[in-house]
Amino acid sequence: MTKAHTEIMSVQNARVKDWAQLLERRGRDKQGKYLIEGYHLVEEALRAGARVETIVYSLEKGAPTGWDELEQAASPVEWVGVSQAVLAKCSDTQTPQGVLAIVARPQLGMDELLAGEHDLVVVLDGVQDPGNLGTIIRSADAVGAKAVVLGRGTVDLYNPKTIRSTMGSMYHLPILEADLSLLLPRARERGVRLVTTSLQAERSCYDTDLRQPTWLILGNEGKGVSPEVAAQSDVQVIIPMQGKAESLNVAMAATVLLFEASRQRLV
Repeated sequence: MTKAHTEIMSVQNARVKDWAQLLERRGRDKQGKYLIEGYHLVEEALRAGARVETIVYSLEKGAPTGWDELEQAASPVEWVGVSQAVLAKCSDTQTPQGVLAIVARPQLGMDELLAGEHDLVVVLDGVQDPGNLGTIIRSADAVGAKAVVLGRGTVDLYNPKTIRSTMGSMYHLPILEADLSLLLPRARERGVRLVTTSLQAERSCYDTDLRQPTWLILGNEGKGVSPEVAAQSDVQVIIPMQGKAESLNVAMAATVLLFEASRQRLV
């Protein structure tokens, strides 16, 4: 495939300033786009058919090769060679890998989620750490969960730290933001069982039937699931622990619950 390449050398270029704004949530919300960095993530985005608009690469290192077939499966992509200074301005890392991409944010709403399969879904209520969100998305991907829902107060999926921590799993299943006070009642109407975690719960997750359509709801790292969301749950469970640890990290708890649900489905 013959690609049309352009070059930008100055950090004062208007397009470069737009790209740099994508490092902040306000810029991402304004432009409806986000930035990914590194060969693995850009390749995963192309492979998944994400709306990659522009691939920005280091003129010093040269344009990546071997993506022609992947690019044909996606929408037409613009290639822009840039200076190291431009890459540094648009990068969230200390040592840029030499390639980044500008991607249009997908538009997935509640109606689309509820219309599809919702056998096993993870719902996050105020999870604030990018690393935790990324790990939960990877675990959901690993067990074949149908979606991840980000409730109000949850860290932005398109935060560069979150994106890196997903290791590409963000492209393997639907992820959407939603108002849980509106979404959860509609899910229950469709036969979904809402399961929340609580340190005060008496019911073990291992003694709870997770084979039916189930949405696992996990809350903020310090406060847990909000009272408003907990009030909508059908059952509260606890992960029993034999040792002396007071509790599990939210990403660890989500992983345990997801793999227990997966195990029950495989029995």
